[in-house]
Amino acid sequence: MAAWEELVRKVVPYTPGEQPNCSNIIKLNTNENPYPPSPKVLKVLQEIKIENLRKYPDPTSQILVEALAEYYGVSKQQVFVGVGSDDVLAMSFLTFFNGSKPILFPDITYSFYDVWAELYRIPYKCQPLDENFEIQTEDYLQECGGIVIPNPNAPTGIEKNLEELEKIIAGNPEIIVIIDEAYIDFGGTSALSLLSKYENLLVVQTFSKSRSLAGMRIGYAFGNEKLIKYLNDVKYSFNSYTMDTTALLIGTEAVKDEVYFRETLQKVIHTRERTKKELQRLGFIFPDSKSNFIFASHPKYQAKELFEALKAADIYVRYFNKPRINNYLRISIGTDQEMDVLIRFLEKYVL
Repeated sequence: MAAWEELVRKVVPYTPGEQPNCSNIIKLNTNENPYPPSPKVLKVLQEIKIENLRKYPDPTSQILVEALAEYYGVSKQQVFVGVGSDDVLAMSFLTFFNGSKPILFPDITYSFYDVWAELYRIPYKCQPLDENFEIQTEDYLQECGGIVIPNPNAPTGIEKNLEELEKIIAGNPEIIVIIDEAYIDFGGTSALSLLSKYENLLVVQTFSKSRSLAGMRIGYAFGNEKLIKYLNDVKYSFNSYTMDTTALLIGTEAVKDEVYFRETLQKVIHTRERTKKELQRLGFIFPDSKSNFIFASHPKYQAKELFEALKAADIYVRYFNKPRINNYLRISIGTDQEMDVLIRFLEKYVL
């Protein structure tokens, strides 16, 4: 090892799902929304003046912050935005998790949490899900330096009810509790209603899933004014211009199109519930998902082999070669037509 390498901050990076650069595939591996963004997004793109891009964007992201505050019924001082919820979560780890006690999050969950903890040298302790992949409330009522709970969880899709979440938040008044709600719009109940009761709560959401803007990278968080100020202080110390002009304009218009948002959500939810019935018919087992994916296993077939067979047929799903979940596939919800192709393939494979 060269001498300079001893000073390098070394981490094992997060591994995203495959993004195959080819057409005529069915892509059900990265939880993207199968429908396009609001038509108002296209209108914004058509009206953007190219000469305005020579200027820096608004560092306060005011237009988007105000739109989110109005939509969710909070003050603009309670809103923080960033480049996708990954950016918001990473800033939150950097801002709030600076003690010597370990932070807590589930052992089966979004695999970026431990990456951020390692990157920022934050001690952490994973709490095991039970045999049904459920988060156990009592595991998070212990001395710690912070808590992160995804709700619904990924990759399982299981939602933890608001009453149990509140026990965790109320039971940890001296540390920050982050509720990561990337998939909340697909049938879950947000913890946003608890903001007025708990100053240690931060709720994080994203435009990537339910608003069909994964390619635009827009995330946001809600908290009390003091928490948001601390987040902004760190942001401005790291990069003042995190949100580009196009993203701010597009995000604002997407928030305003409530009718399209609800219509698209209902399409995904309807297809998810129909797919559950079809998978059950074929002998698959899975937790009850409240997200835009299903975490499925078949008792007679190995998930890795099924994953490879699907991929050979140009159907991409997600496989995690990890303990306890290495016989499960995470299947994103596509259009009805895409899910029909998946089901027809599985019928030939398992019947």
